[in-house]
Amino acid sequence: MMPNIHQKETNLMPPAKFDREQVLRSAMNTFVQKGYSKTSMQDLTKSTGLHPGSIYCAFENKRGLLLAALLQYKSDSELSFEAYFSHDLPVLQSLKLYLDSIVVDCAQKGEYKACLLTRALTEIADQDDEVKSVISESLYDWQKAFHKQFELAVESKELSANCNIPHMARYLSMGIYGLRTFAQTQTTRDVLQELADQLFDDIRRLSLEPSH
Repeated sequence: MMPNIHQKETNLMPPAKFDREQVLRSAMNTFVQKGYSKTSMQDLTKSTGLHPGSIYCAFENKRGLLLAALLQYKSDSELSFEAYFSHDLPVLQSLKLYLDSIVVDCAQKGEYKACLLTRALTEIADQDDEVKSVISESLYDWQKAFHKQFELAVESKELSANCNIPHMARYLSMGIYGLRTFAQTQTTRDVLQELADQLFDDIRRLSLEPSH
């Protein structure tokens, strides 16, 4: 039985020193641009600057790199969320800025407008339970973050005390996911902004309605 060349290289060479976050962000962009199935190890070595042996040593394989990239995406997204909602602005004003930033992000990506969660969810989540679990947890935590902000808004009397916070958080999460998915149809920034504005208006309306 012939030895696994990559495994042999991995066992012999010391762990490579690299900026893990930067490597994962580079891999993230490659997975978004090409899709997981069409991303080759050559693509990943080119985008990350790592040799194949270093990738195998640090992440085991392409799937391991995807899982690590998904966790990095979650961490980056949480930091971005906190940057918009951690100051003294009213929650709805922060939400408007946050939605506008998503429109800008989608528009700037040109041909590749999907986020990593959207791309992975539509491409491979049904085929890989662990990938699906990581994505589901990320989306659930994102929904909980909106839930918390709406609770704070109720406490500050910015929103009605009787509004249906769980429904608002679900609706907002669904709307943003749909916006990012729709952005892949090569639509214009103006159209995306109209949809984001409509989503914001819907949330503002729901914030005034009593819970059923």
